[in-house]
Amino acid sequence: MTTNVQDAPQPVTQTSPPPEGTGGIRAGMRSIFSDRSTRAGAVIILAFVTLALLAPLVAPYSPLEPSYRPDGGLARLEPPSWQHPFGTTNYGRDVLSQVIWGAQRTMSIGVAAAFVTVFLGTNIGLIAGYLGGRTDELLMRLTDAVYAVPFLPFAIVLIAVLGRNTLVLILAISLLFWRTTARVVRSQTLVLKERSYVRAAMTGGASQRRVMYVHIMPNVTPLALLYGMLLTAEAVMAEASLSFLGFAPPNALSWGTVMFDAFTSQELRTAWWWTLFPGLAIMLFVLAISLVGRGYERRLQTALGGSR
Repeated sequence: MTTNVQDAPQPVTQTSPPPEGTGGIRAGMRSIFSDRSTRAGAVIILAFVTLALLAPLVAPYSPLEPSYRPDGGLARLEPPSWQHPFGTTNYGRDVLSQVIWGAQRTMSIGVAAAFVTVFLGTNIGLIAGYLGGRTDELLMRLTDAVYAVPFLPFAIVLIAVLGRNTLVLILAISLLFWRTTARVVRSQTLVLKERSYVRAAMTGGASQRRVMYVHIMPNVTPLALLYGMLLTAEAVMAEASLSFLGFAPPNALSWGTVMFDAFTSQELRTAWWWTLFPGLAIMLFVLAISLVGRGYERRLQTALGGSR
C-alpha cells in the first residue's frame, strides 16, 4: 500500500501571534494622511524641520549680528518690512533669523525630552503592570507623588542646584512628564499579560525580562509612540516657559529666549513683532504635533478595536 505524499501529515510549525501593536502601527501609518487635519499637521512639522536643518542656508541674516540700514544706521526696532519680514530687535538683530535658528534648539530639546520621558514611563508602567503586588503598589504611589509636584517650581529648583544647561533642562522635563505614560502602559500591560501567548511563554519557562520585553513590549509600543508625539508638544511648551523665565543656558537661542529678550528689553508695547512671531512658531508647532498625534490616535483605536 502506497501513501500519497499529499495525504501524509505535514509538520506543524509553531508561530507566535504577531504583536497587536505592530498591526496598530502599520494601520496607523498607512492611514495617517487620510484626513486633512493630519496632513496639515504633517506639512507644518516637515516645514519646521526643514527650516531647522537648513538654517545656515535659509536664514537671511546671522541671528546674533546686528543689521544696518542703507544709510549705515543701526536697524533698531524696525517693524516688519521687505528687508526684515519679522522686524528687528533693540540690537538690530533680525527676528526671522532668530526664529529659524531657534527652531533647532527648541525642537531638539522637545524630541530628546519626549524620548527620555517615554522611555521612563514605558519601563515603569511595564514593570508595575507585569510584576504587580508590592512592586506595582510602590511604583504607582511614586507616580501619584510625581503628579503632586508642580513643574515650574521643581524645574527652577533643579536648575538652581545643577546649573543652567541643556541636559538639566531635558532632565527637569523628563523627571515629571513620564507619569501619564506609565499609567497607560501599566493598564495595557495588565490586559496583555492575561493573553494566551503570554501565559504560554510563562508556562514554557521564559524569564520575566523576556516576557516583558519580547512578548508584551511590542504590543504597548503604539501607545508609547502616541504619547511620545504628544509629549514632544508638552516638552516644547515647557522649554519655552523656562527659557522665557530666564533659565535657559547663557547665549542659547530658542523661541523662548527670543521672547525673554523682548521681555527684558521692556519694548513689548512698541515692538509687538518681537514676541508675536516666536509665539506663533510655538503655537503652530504644538498644534501640528497635536493634529498628527490625534490622527494617529484615531487610527490606533480603530486598529486595536478591530483586533479584539
